[in-house]
Formats: sequence, C-alpha cells, structure tokens
Amino acid sequence: MGTESAGTEQRQPVMADVAKLAGVSHQTVSRVLNGAPHVRPDTRDRVLAAIRELDYRPNSAARALVTRRSQTLGVVSFDSTLYGPASMLDGIEQAARSAGYFVSVTSLRSLDGRSVQEAVDRLRDQGVEGVVVIAPQTSAVSAVARLSSSVPVVAVGSGKQTQVPMVSVGNRFGAGEATGHLLDLGHRTVHHVAGPANWVESQDREEGWRLALQAAGAPVPDVERGDWSARSGYRAGLRIAELSDVTAVFCANDQMALGLLRALNEAGRSVPAEISVVGFDDIPEAAYFIPPLTTVRQDFGELGRRALELLVEELEGTAPSPAQVQISPELVLRHSVGPAARR
Repeated sequence: MGTESAGTEQRQPVMADVAKLAGVSHQTVSRVLNGAPHVRPDTRDRVLAAIRELDYRPNSAARALVTRRSQTLGVVSFDSTLYGPASMLDGIEQAARSAGYFVSVTSLRSLDGRSVQEAVDRLRDQGVEGVVVIAPQTSAVSAVARLSSSVPVVAVGSGKQTQVPMVSVGNRFGAGEATGHLLDLGHRTVHHVAGPANWVESQDREEGWRLALQAAGAPVPDVERGDWSARSGYRAGLRIAELSDVTAVFCANDQMALGLLRALNEAGRSVPAEISVVGFDDIPEAAYFIPPLTTVRQDFGELGRRALELLVEELEGTAPSPAQVQISPELVLRHSVGPAARR
C-alpha cells in the first residue's frame, strides 16, 4: 500500500511543465516570469495561462541562486503594541509586498546597540538585501548610527540627524501646528502632556510645542510626563483639572489625550468650553472620542512606502546624500478645541 501511495503522489509542476503546455522554450517561460521585454503578447498570454492551469509556483530559492537577488528585506522592529511603531511596521510590510519584496521581521524588547546589531546580523545571514530599522527610542538611534553591516540599512521613525539613511515624521512641525492653532484661538498658553523622555518622538514634539510658545511670547508651563498610555494621560489630567487657569492642553499622543478627557470629565471640566485638547497620531478611534479629538495625523502608509523607496535606492546606488526624508503631518480639526473662554 505504501508503494502505491508513493507512486500516485502528485508532484509539484516545474518550469519545464509550463513550457511544454504553452508550447514554448524554458527560456521563454523564464523571461515571462522575470517580466523581461520583447516577449510577444500572445506568447506571454499562453505562458500565463499555463501557469494558472498548472498552479505553478516559482522556486524562490532557485531564482535567488540565478539572479543573486533574494527579493527579501529585513525589518528590525520594537516589540510594542503602541499604535505608532505597530503602524510603522504595517506600512513597511504593505509597501514591500506592493513592490514585490518578501519581508522578514525581527522584534526586539530592547533597542540597545548589541541587540540591534545581532538582529541585523541574523537578517543578513538569512540573505536579506537590505534592512529597515524602526528606531523610536534614543537608544535605537545611537545603535543604528554605530551599525556595522554589509547590506544597506534605513532607519524609520528617528528624527535625529545621523549618517544612516532615514525616513521620519515632522514631529516638531506637527506639534508646532497644534500649539499654534490653540494660541490662534486666543488661549494665553498651552499645557503639554509629553511622552517618555527617552523617545525621539516625545523629545521632538515637546521641542515643537516649546518653540511655538516661545515664538508667540507665551508662557511655557511645566511639562506633565506620561508613558504613552491612557492611564498616564488620566493621571496627568487629574492634576491639570485642579489648575483653574488651564484652557488648552496638547498631548503627545492620542491615548494620553483619551485618559486626559476622562479625567477632565470626571472633574466636571467641560471640553472644549473650558479646556481645549489636541492629540497626536490620529488613531482610528480618535474621531469617536467624546468629544471627537482634534489631533495631528501621521500617514504611516506613506512612511512605509518612502522607507522602502529609500532602501531600494540604496540597493541601486541612486539614493541622495545625505539620504534624509521627512514627511509632514497634518492637523485634523474636530470638536475638542474651541476659543478660549472669557474670564
């Protein structure tokens, strides 16, 4: 019985089977698969029809041996459920698939120099053509700057100037836009709930907020420090609710803004009649907060696409020098902001 099963087991079709069914040469099938020009349309159609009929799948390992291209990119990601890093990873993966690349992801709990270097080395050993490092923390920025790698590396999410090609969001600009909008509505100053001190985004957003206040000659209040979570925003909100002169708050992300809104509501402080609130990120739920949250939107899909484009340019030797790409965020106006209340 075992012999009969082995004899009747269906084997996977190979390129020669496609060539035979389509009535063309092995080389013609290869040219069609690789998108080569100068293949007659009717010949291409016959080959593609044969591929569909046989359910033929090219052997990527064999193709890599011939072309010396693995069509695989590595991604070193911070092991986080936070919306920002998770969305950056999703944007990179989608952009890579659209461009015909496979993605191999390594998630790290710590973004110190040794961990990042080891992750890049593992990906390189897997044959990746290039590596994207999501670098939201200052430790990751330093690690990327010290990397030793024989394949191109692009950093994403870092706002600091390094010698490594980098794609980032204009966090200072976005924070300045949010702060300036509140000042334009007549608020004397804007309080700030910042993210963790060791995150690049937190540093940049705090700097953008501070510079906007200083440019307007407005007082610069003490910063409330959170950890990106709604819980930390809630705790900051309890403290802010006790300050009778606060009329506007800029939060470094939407989750902290959510916690802040709850704390203000529990304290009987009306938003936006008494206090205006702005967040950052534009998470999918932001439009459904009570009230709907005015926030600064990041386009994570664009971030991923531009990171992939820059990495491909590095692979082809066509990237500009220095290769620095910054994407401008957008202020999205909803109902959590209003004119300063008269006192």
